[in-house]
Amino acid sequence: MSEQGLSVDPLWPRAGGWPPLGAEGADLTLIGIPTHETSLSPTGAHATPAAVREALRRYSTFVPGLDVEALRFADAGDVASPDGPGGRERAIAAVAEAVGRSRLTVAVGGDNSLTVPVALGAAGDELATAGLITLDAHHDLRDGRSNGSPVRELLEAGLDGRRVVQIGIADFANSAAYTRRATEHGITVVTRDALHTRPIEDVMAEALEIAGAAGGPVHVDLDVDVCDRSVAPGCPASVPGGLAAWELRRFARLAAASPLVRSIDIAEVDATADAPDARTVRLAALLVLEAAAALPLR
Repeated sequence: MSEQGLSVDPLWPRAGGWPPLGAEGADLTLIGIPTHETSLSPTGAHATPAAVREALRRYSTFVPGLDVEALRFADAGDVASPDGPGGRERAIAAVAEAVGRSRLTVAVGGDNSLTVPVALGAAGDELATAGLITLDAHHDLRDGRSNGSPVRELLEAGLDGRRVVQIGIADFANSAAYTRRATEHGITVVTRDALHTRPIEDVMAEALEIAGAAGGPVHVDLDVDVCDRSVAPGCPASVPGGLAAWELRRFARLAAASPLVRSIDIAEVDATADAPDARTVRLAALLVLEAAAALPLR
């Protein structure tokens, strides 16, 4: 038996347990950014990176028809106190270092405030041409600094709203003021209701075309509260009627298949508030693996 009580089978190698990121680099690097102190609702999201790493051990990296097992994986560890003094700067630097040595960097939060340092660290001096795609029930255009403000903060830092696409924006979860703000900045919005009438592949293809229009790097924010509350009870703001788990997994793989996508973050999962079967944390772990499965498709 393994240290987690999981079976050991040399013919069924498990995901996770990846080595530290070294000078030789990696195809996919995992990094934890346990933001939580500025959350609009109480959260234990700082416990999530460790929980996701543990959940990864429940899965393999085998995907029929895709050579995922041959990929080089690495783990850059957690950014210490990302909400504290100098924390954002540390996170930006850590992400920039991981991006410089990886084909794809996947940051696990933490609440949605991690999107700011991840997008900035990944874009570097290319922010003026960068793009952003969010899978999120919310606009995240609030004033102040919280998990409700990352998109507004990135716009103020220099990201062009015309290269921002928000997918899954939900009814009864936003306000007219912030919807107007999205329109004023030229943000493309695909509502949750619109997703019922369009193929996922078409939505993501359009999003990548818009976000990557200037040829710069694209960051993808996977806010798991875009999912239905039945599959994401560990997300404080998830609501009934959101995306199915398989839909978010599909979006993650389609996004990561694009060479324009340099970084992905997985946000708003509170491991301490999850269901007893850890379904939200396990979904987050599978999003990491879906991103990995896309790399052979590039």
